[in-house]
Amino acid sequence: MAAASSNDQQLDTSVAALDPIWDAVRIEATAAAEQEPVLGGFVFGTILSSDTLDAAIIQRVAQRLDHRDVEAGAIQQVFRELLADHPSIGRAFRADMAAVFDRDPACSRYIEPLLYFKGFHALVTHRFAHVLWHAGRRDFALYLQSQASRIYSVDIHPAAQVGIGIMLDHAHSLVFGETCRIGDNVSILHGVTLGGTGKVGGDRHPTIGDNVLIGAGAKVLGNIVIGTCSRIAAGSVVLKDVPSCKTVAGIPAVVIGDAGCPEPARSMEHRF
Repeated sequence: MAAASSNDQQLDTSVAALDPIWDAVRIEATAAAEQEPVLGGFVFGTILSSDTLDAAIIQRVAQRLDHRDVEAGAIQQVFRELLADHPSIGRAFRADMAAVFDRDPACSRYIEPLLYFKGFHALVTHRFAHVLWHAGRRDFALYLQSQASRIYSVDIHPAAQVGIGIMLDHAHSLVFGETCRIGDNVSILHGVTLGGTGKVGGDRHPTIGDNVLIGAGAKVLGNIVIGTCSRIAAGSVVLKDVPSCKTVAGIPAVVIGDAGCPEPARSMEHRF
């Protein structure tokens, strides 16, 4: 496996020196264990016994992926090795957790995505599968994809490129195809498909720009570009490029106006 880059090494050092999300998680976990003693062992085993946020996340996700085919301990070991070589994955963890905390009104603590939210767990699983895919370990990457689909109902091809600061809200029945590209700070609700339009090969899936909001049940199909800071209304079927800073709706989707705000993915405003 490739050695970590100098940028990754510098990032790893800075994260170790100052990690406010990890500090908050430990405080929240201590309070949760005191308030709900029946979960004390679970919280301790996942968070309070871990040395870092990365270790806690790996512990939790490996628990969820545990299966007699490949047990949690083996998955944890692979994830630790990948993180050691690619510490920028840890930056993605933190950006994704911050995105959920910032955008989801149902989330009041950082421990909630870490312990309970399958959208966050699916993203973590995909980030490791993506590294494995590009390291030539495609069978293990596909195994993780299949497990994530079975457990989380989130099917992301390991080759799909996913930015950071992503929120998969509710994260049920999501499908992202092999050649998808998703930018940074994107919010995607349940029932969304980023798919192809047939059996054509090559680059056949959508490119989603930064700060895009995709509403529940939307289908975005084909080798098209969804412009930065745009909105896709719930239930829409998008078959053509979407300009930046616009709202599209309908079947097939058409532009119905401006996006209404500078960062739709953060505002989470679906009305128009």
